[in-house]
Amino acid sequence: MTAVSVIAETARDVVSVTGSDAARFLQGQISQDVDSLAANDSAWSLLLAPQGKVDAWFRITRRHDDTFLIDVDAGFGSVVVNRLQRFCLRTDATFTLLSGWRMLAVRGTEVEVDVDADAELRAEVTWPGWSGVDLLGLKLSPPAGATMASPQQFEAARIRAGWPRMGRELTERTIPADIGGLVEVSVSFTKGCYTGQELVARIDSRGGNVPRPLRLLEISGCAEVPVGTAVNVDGEKVGEITSAALDLDQGVTVALAPVHRRIAPRSEAEVAGAPAKVLPTPASAASTA
Repeated sequence: MTAVSVIAETARDVVSVTGSDAARFLQGQISQDVDSLAANDSAWSLLLAPQGKVDAWFRITRRHDDTFLIDVDAGFGSVVVNRLQRFCLRTDATFTLLSGWRMLAVRGTEVEVDVDADAELRAEVTWPGWSGVDLLGLKLSPPAGATMASPQQFEAARIRAGWPRMGRELTERTIPADIGGLVEVSVSFTKGCYTGQELVARIDSRGGNVPRPLRLLEISGCAEVPVGTAVNVDGEKVGEITSAALDLDQGVTVALAPVHRRIAPRSEAEVAGAPAKVLPTPASAASTA
């Protein structure tokens, strides 16, 4: 049984990794400790460029000793496959982008329901302020008793949780420490070397201070705010919106944006001509509490 209040179908790509060298190869490529995963264990991980910037952020699940599933935001499965293949030389590991998989994201704490037994993969998820589970498979149906969320409602919840998305908060320009909480859930500091490790370790040793940390914004009113809209403080641009959604319950638009570090949380700002407040994401607020 899982406690839920909302459920949404979200787009997700799934990649299988198989072969006698799969575990050893992944251990040297991704930020998570593959060797620590038992059968059916899942963990979040980063795939980094040699310079330490983000190629992909995903969940990895160990199915058997040499069989893994990687699920990543839709449209980025081929990015994962291409990146892994580029570094896979004289290694018995095969990467396959699977087709037809769906994901149901279950979040909340209001109703006890049975989790769909047809799910091929079930992974617990904890957003700040939200517990839940992701169900992945070829054939899924919503658990009885769950309230289906609209895409807008689910996006607003993701933004309020500060949960990053590939192609929005996470791009080829992003370093992991930009996103509050990302390093903590995705990086092992006890495993051996992996591609891109040096930058992660160096910034962590300096306290994670980055030029433009990700911030949550509440923008007055319920207006559409396009991605790329400037965040201004005292007439100066200090950031750009990466995600935005209407929060009709609160009567505001919520957004995420990397904002210059000199702008302290709870500062007043202006976005698209409307007053806004710059807030910490839940993960970054917890790390400074």
